[in-house]
Amino acid sequence: MERMEQLSGPLEKRTLPYHDAEDSDEHPESLSTLSEPCNPAPTENGDNASGMSCGSEKAAGSGVQNCIDEIDDEINEATRLVAVNDEERPSNGTTSPGLAGKNIALVQPNNHRRSDEPTELSFEKFPENHEEKLKRIKIENALDDPKTPLEAWQQFAKSEYGLINDDLRRKIWPLLVGVDPQQVDPAPSLEELNNHPEYNQVVLDVNRSLKRFPPGIPYEQRVALQDQLTVLILRVIIKYPHLKYYQGYHDVAITFLLVVGEEVAFHVMEILSTNHLVECMQETMEPTQRRLMFIYPLVRRENAALCSYLERSTVGTLFALPWYLTWFGHSLNSYRSVVRLYDYFLASDFLLPIYVTSAIVIYRQNEIFQEDCDMASLHCLLSQLPEDLPFEYLLKSAENLYRKYPPRVIEKDVETMIAKEKQQRLNEEREREYRKLYGKKPPPVSNSIISRFLPHLQMSRRSVFVTTAFSILVGFCAYYYRAHYIPLAAVR
Repeated sequence: MERMEQLSGPLEKRTLPYHDAEDSDEHPESLSTLSEPCNPAPTENGDNASGMSCGSEKAAGSGVQNCIDEIDDEINEATRLVAVNDEERPSNGTTSPGLAGKNIALVQPNNHRRSDEPTELSFEKFPENHEEKLKRIKIENALDDPKTPLEAWQQFAKSEYGLINDDLRRKIWPLLVGVDPQQVDPAPSLEELNNHPEYNQVVLDVNRSLKRFPPGIPYEQRVALQDQLTVLILRVIIKYPHLKYYQGYHDVAITFLLVVGEEVAFHVMEILSTNHLVECMQETMEPTQRRLMFIYPLVRRENAALCSYLERSTVGTLFALPWYLTWFGHSLNSYRSVVRLYDYFLASDFLLPIYVTSAIVIYRQNEIFQEDCDMASLHCLLSQLPEDLPFEYLLKSAENLYRKYPPRVIEKDVETMIAKEKQQRLNEEREREYRKLYGKKPPPVSNSIISRFLPHLQMSRRSVFVTTAFSILVGFCAYYYRAHYIPLAAVR
């Protein structure tokens, strides 16, 4: 199998590091309960919610205004979220500013599972808090207005709490990518697609994705969802044969399947596959590798010491590969966090997952400094995402990074990194060849004029000293001649 060099080592062509890590579940009854329920972070939403209720139906006319007034009265009496200063970063590695008078504590990752192994998603639902209810009403009112522009939907998706719930996402996600839910193509049957060369690999990946389905669903419904997911993926790669399926693509597809349904999900995925994910679907992973290199310049510009520590450890960027390829859908335990990130990514530049990754690394700086500076330790730490990352804070941090260091700036840094690494490899190759010929380490490279014009001339320290002294003497003589004899010649 073809292999390519990665910052952290070789990477198999078009395969994720979690190729065989996902356990296939042959027993449908195992989905009825969660073996280890996750505790999604309430810190993103304040104290989960108040007991206040305004009804899930849309309010109209004066009823909407009365409901809003009631909510405003209660909000004024409650503790409100405070805005996080874009320029502020956490002062230590265990807490982060996010709530008024509160800290967001990091939960250490579960070290009893492999870092590349998916865990069961927690689909736990929380009551809406005060601000979520206000925002939901605004979104519902915007949906009633057919003239609501795309920019409004993007602002709803990117601002705090995102699109609130899946009922609203089902309507707004297609609008964010320009899909009309009323004009969709019917899905073919699975039997019509099972001759495709990627069929077996897609089926294997879909069978491994059982932990990403809602727990407790009936066996027949789960099988139907698996078939729909397989059809959805195959439809895209059949329609666009130049795009190559990669492991992890199904983690993105399953999220859209669960939210918007099979037929709309296909049109959403074909747009994302030809735009946001197109670099990930090339013949090799080289374009993806290059994008992951954005992490280091971003970290360096915010915290040079942290970047140097990561570079000395040679941890590379492999820890972030599943995050970027799946929009974090493979690595997070909380369904609520996954769809919140999808809200943001659908409304943003396609490189925002990289900026969010960099924001996470910067946020965890104290944890990183407490680990040994070696590849194994830091890869183990970074590849496991804490269960209660404050994503609202991190999304604001990522947005701030994007404004301060846009892609065109970071692209230049990456080009410099690539040139530096290429020169380093050439130097190492020359040193190996010199050792083979002469059995010793080559002399240090000189920047003298002679070495520039005669790069293959082997020079000792003594010869370098003599030639440098001679060059200085010649320069002095030339200066003396110009200062004394040229003016006399001009007088004559």
